[in-house]
Amino acid sequence: MSSSSTAPPVKPPMRDALVTAAFRLFLERGYEQTTVDDIVALAGVGRRSFFRYFPSKEDVVFPDHEGCLADMTAFLAASGPECEPVARVCDAARLVLRMYAENPTFSVQRYRLTKRVPGLRAYELSVVWRYERALAEYLRDRYAGRPDGTLRADVVAAAVVAAHNNALRSWLRSDGEGDAAATVDHALGYVRAAFGGPAAGPAADGAPAALFGGPVEHPDDVVVLVSRRDAPLWRVVQEIETAFGRA
Repeated sequence: MSSSSTAPPVKPPMRDALVTAAFRLFLERGYEQTTVDDIVALAGVGRRSFFRYFPSKEDVVFPDHEGCLADMTAFLAASGPECEPVARVCDAARLVLRMYAENPTFSVQRYRLTKRVPGLRAYELSVVWRYERALAEYLRDRYAGRPDGTLRADVVAAAVVAAHNNALRSWLRSDGEGDAAATVDHALGYVRAAFGGPAAGPAADGAPAALFGGPVEHPDDVVVLVSRRDAPLWRVVQEIETAFGRA
């Protein structure tokens, strides 16, 4: 004689349950109208459990960035001298894209929420800055000893982040439709074509052979850019774009 019983449903990990509960309430009530107490009540846990995983309510909106930043840092640290630096930081940026693409629905919901809440936008910018700093630190080490090493590292890191984020937001605005990887690859191709070494090739990733323009008509031309030491990186990139456009 035998008997059978139904196994109880498997509960999601507490961290995932908190994120799910938070976004359900954010969508139903709004971010500002939702408290941590509301989130833990819906998730069926205590406040202490929430703060064990998330230092603040803002952090529950970006639950995966800390892990992604750690993965990026480890990826760059494992780079050998044979790695072309610009290609390497472009590959590092693709780790961020992979994080978004693994869950398009959640990524699109977060994008829409962040657009509506200024505080979350400011928080997101601080996260983006940390990614950019990780890329710049790797590049500064690779360009050490060059007279323009620090400047080049900072400009390339800013360009990689700008290209990646432009393509990522385009994909998010399309509700996560289409090939996110191809969109980002195309954008990063401009960076590799502009700043990369021989490994990038004359038209890497389908990008044109000149920065923000068509083929280089006079390959022997030299453009010298003079900029203030304290100029913001976006201004330096803008001046480079203008210089190449007029060359």
